[in-house]
Amino acid sequence: MEVLGAVRDVAIVLLALLSIVIGILLALVLVQLRKLAQMLRQEIRPMLDTTNETVDTVQRTTTFVSQNLVDPLIKVQSYTTGARTALRNLFLIGRSVRPGKRSASRSDSVDEILL
Repeated sequence: MEVLGAVRDVAIVLLALLSIVIGILLALVLVQLRKLAQMLRQEIRPMLDTTNETVDTVQRTTTFVSQNLVDPLIKVQSYTTGARTALRNLFLIGRSVRPGKRSASRSDSVDEILL
């Protein structure tokens, strides 16, 4: 029985030492987590703020380009297309009144006049 008691005492001492080591390791993990949280606040937050400023600048730039370049170009293109279609229709109506001409040659000549 003495051997069994000695093994028991050694196991209790080993478990106590293991508990102390685990406690120390947990304390180190908590310290590292705290350092990580501080780093996130100090270094990541400014990067996120800079990224948000960049996104705002890009949005303002695209709005400016859209309003001052793209929208006017679309309007000019639509007016040009409308005027071209109106002229084409006017020429086709005027030519369809005259007898003796083929419709294929009329559309070809209208394209040549408008281009």
